[in-house]
Amino acid sequence: MSLTLYDTMARQKRPFVPADPRRVTMYVCGPTVYNYSHVGNFRPVVVFDVLFRLLRRLYGEGAVLYAANVTDVDDKINAKAAEEGVPIGTITDRYLAAYNADARALGALPPTAQPRATQTMDAIIAMIGRLVANTSAYAAQGHVLFDTQAYGDYGRLSGRPLDEMIAGARVEVAPYKQHPADFVLWKPSKPGEPAWDSPWGPGRPGWHIECSAMIEQELGLPIDIHGGGIDLVFPHHENELAQGVCAGEHGAYAHYWLHNGFLNMADEKMSKSVGNVTLAHDLLDRHPGEVIRWALLGAHYRQPLAWTEDALAQARNSLDHLYGVLGRARDISPGGSGGLLEDQLAPLLDDLNTPAAMAELKRLANELDAAVRKGARAAGPLKQDLLALAGVIGVLQADPQAWFQGGADEGLAATINGLIAARDAARGAKDWGEADRIRAELTGLNVEVMDGPAGATWRIREQA
Repeated sequence: MSLTLYDTMARQKRPFVPADPRRVTMYVCGPTVYNYSHVGNFRPVVVFDVLFRLLRRLYGEGAVLYAANVTDVDDKINAKAAEEGVPIGTITDRYLAAYNADARALGALPPTAQPRATQTMDAIIAMIGRLVANTSAYAAQGHVLFDTQAYGDYGRLSGRPLDEMIAGARVEVAPYKQHPADFVLWKPSKPGEPAWDSPWGPGRPGWHIECSAMIEQELGLPIDIHGGGIDLVFPHHENELAQGVCAGEHGAYAHYWLHNGFLNMADEKMSKSVGNVTLAHDLLDRHPGEVIRWALLGAHYRQPLAWTEDALAQARNSLDHLYGVLGRARDISPGGSGGLLEDQLAPLLDDLNTPAAMAELKRLANELDAAVRKGARAAGPLKQDLLALAGVIGVLQADPQAWFQGGADEGLAATINGLIAARDAARGAKDWGEADRIRAELTGLNVEVMDGPAGATWRIREQA
């Protein structure tokens, strides 16, 4: 079974065939770094990390090149820097470091490349120059604008007529535009703002041209896969596609376009402008990164995902079960199956169906648990397949004991284990009153006791 992906351009699932299986290329739009990112911003990070892991398994780790950009010059960045009285680099370095730390905590592998707009300025200016030279762009009043009439397929990606797209988007009205849909490639900087020299005067690039130039510089055009949130289809990706094709001689920009759905709070898209955001930075103070990752993968990536405390609680319960199985299978050596079987990868091969893949993970865990209890020889192969599938999904990366007890230092762990032993002794003597008293003492230490056939285990409760 081969990998199929839903291509936004084709509006259907297509078998994935890279242009060169020895060099598979993927680009995903990354953050604008002026503040901490909300958890909705990390849905594409986690989704495309699963795809990155899957591609590496299919084609080899060294064969997959994954670039995720950083927008580090922007009106909001400028405003934040002016507010604090510091250079924009102080702001962007701070919040890029926080973003990358949060991504690591969510189990995301580092991309192959993380280009920054400010470090790609020569390539941006060169691409704009080519667009001006071939009359796909024009200079006007210190600006350079892309001529949307120069690209006959403009609007094909979003699948909407141009007039409808303009009506549904915030289009800047300016007297120097030849057409209302034309968009800025270069603009003059305001006094006090960062500026770069260019043939059209000092200024800075528009948002869309940054990605096209970074893709061309880091990966080369055309690329295999371009990903991002569904809100980027228009205008960002539509504009990227138009200028990227017109700037080169490739006739193509990306062979597959993938877009993830929104993360919703109370039936409304999570958005800083709406003010209904939950910062991943704050969530990670209360929940392990794998819990948040599991919750983010709980719906198919193309569907909206409702973000609730209940979703996080269910994610924790699911992972507790899986880690509990691994803990009981700690003495089993994985091996014997020859690697992950294709039918176990089948849900992910079918357009990254993570809910079905997670159900398969639970099925493998239950079979492993039964095999361990019976002492069956199948336990080793089952454990290997469980860990292999978990590795592609990006979970079960911790030691089971650390998963449950990682919030306790050595002294607290010794106290807890002593109380657990005393409680077991009380239960063995049928002194239920003493057993209940000890359990209450453990509860007071923020410890949850989990009784099972193999005896009691425990974990530190998450912070409320």
